[in-house]
Amino acid sequence: MITGKMFRDGVISGANNIANSRQAVDALNIFPVPDGDTGTNMSMTIASAAEDIKNLSDDVTIGEVSKKVASGLLRGARGNSGVILSLIFRGFSKVFKGLDVAGGKDIARAFRAGSDAAYKAVMKPTEGTILTVVRCAAEAAEQMAEINDEPIEVCVAALEAAKEALASTPDLLPVLKKAGVVDAGGQGFLLILKGMESVLGNDVIIRPIGDEALADETDGKAQSSQENLKYNYAVEFVIHKKNGAKESSIEKLLAYLEALGDGVKVSEDNGVICVKVNTDAPGTVLTTGAKYGEMYDLSIVNMKAPEKQEAVEKEESVPVEPEKDYGFVCVCAGDGLTELFSDLGADVVVSGGQTMNPSTDDISRAVLSVGAKTVFVLPNNKNIIMAAQMARDEIKDREVVVLETKTIPQGIAAMLTFDESEEAQANAENMMQVALKTQTASVTFAARDSEFDGKPIQKGQIMGLCNGAIKFIGEDKEQIALDSCCEMFNPDENSLITVIYGEGMTEDDASRLEAMLGEKLGDSAEISVVNGGQPVYYYIISVE
Repeated sequence: MITGKMFRDGVISGANNIANSRQAVDALNIFPVPDGDTGTNMSMTIASAAEDIKNLSDDVTIGEVSKKVASGLLRGARGNSGVILSLIFRGFSKVFKGLDVAGGKDIARAFRAGSDAAYKAVMKPTEGTILTVVRCAAEAAEQMAEINDEPIEVCVAALEAAKEALASTPDLLPVLKKAGVVDAGGQGFLLILKGMESVLGNDVIIRPIGDEALADETDGKAQSSQENLKYNYAVEFVIHKKNGAKESSIEKLLAYLEALGDGVKVSEDNGVICVKVNTDAPGTVLTTGAKYGEMYDLSIVNMKAPEKQEAVEKEESVPVEPEKDYGFVCVCAGDGLTELFSDLGADVVVSGGQTMNPSTDDISRAVLSVGAKTVFVLPNNKNIIMAAQMARDEIKDREVVVLETKTIPQGIAAMLTFDESEEAQANAENMMQVALKTQTASVTFAARDSEFDGKPIQKGQIMGLCNGAIKFIGEDKEQIALDSCCEMFNPDENSLITVIYGEGMTEDDASRLEAMLGEKLGDSAEISVVNGGQPVYYYIISVE
């Protein structure tokens, strides 16, 4: 039988196992745009649960453990992959509810409940993803339970089926096969299952390694030093120097980075430069690094968002009684965008976006801090919508309306459309109708080597995206922005262009782009420029 202690240790082991391979899972993401990568989101999600259960006694029941695991995963869920993971374990908790221990048939029913919950949450389930992996695991568990209901045998059957399903994901999704990788979410789930199997089969908890081990072994010291961190982001990358690079002196790079942060390390060996820096301006760091050559192995980590700090914030969070009719919670990154959404009426702006997806609990606490009977939540990113919906479903003392805004321009357009005299449902429909008509161009860098229209994209190259699809690659940010904007602009349908320039870009850069757009489009478009200060994206352009 599987006891509560075994399940507790298994979840901790699974959390450690995916944390140890987090970057490897991130690297499986085939789309080159820098985002809240799958390995990071899944690791942070299950780490929240592991933190909640680590001090439970050895005589705890499996029902009690699974309930705490489901709760921790729900609160810590980040990104779509994290939400799906939390739903799988919520299915486990429903089956294990009230049980002291679990037998083989219970394990099989838990996998089935987890699979069903995950599939139901996705509007258009896609095979060749984590959904396929958990479904095949459930099917194998059910088949084994009918033959041999020994719990360990059922778990091993599920694990082996998950391995086979993961290996088959490239055959189900052509984009994976073309890239020569398996599905990142499926790989993350398999790593968690392997960590759990290590405990259930061998009574061995997989230990964290590297930076994770340091944090684990120096728990108190790590928290203390973390509270005193001066900068938000730890940025690391490697530069392969190339002939004709704008800069060559690493002493100059070192001096510049020391002005942007601390913990700076810059070393060079045979034309390869290794860079580390803690900073509040990751975009500026990357822009500067690109002057020296091609950038590889990029990592940006938010150092001020660990589980323990979040736990303190949760304890201090007190829901505000609803008084006014309407309130707004918006998600964005960048001081300029934060100020803009606040000016448009946002009561709370949750810091987050492409590279740092906020958790379900971040969004829940933001909603509960708004004293309104109806709170509109604008995720402004497709990878945050499911977390917002999870938060909505958990809040019972007020109405929460999640507007499925996928970009910053969509969020801005929705906020501008709000009419206080209208009912909530009418407002939601009108706001989304305008949002969906708003087109978004964006300019960023390639986070990994990839392919575009049959041509290779090199890590670090500038990319222009039109409504999320890569359309242009090159080296000139303003030219790429111009091309991307003009690709979408139709003078018969559009008349307003808003250029939002990000971290590392100057007002002069934005003015150059404004002049280029004016010359290209003439009087057919009204152009405005906003300093958004957003990381990752050099430009975000709204076409209305």
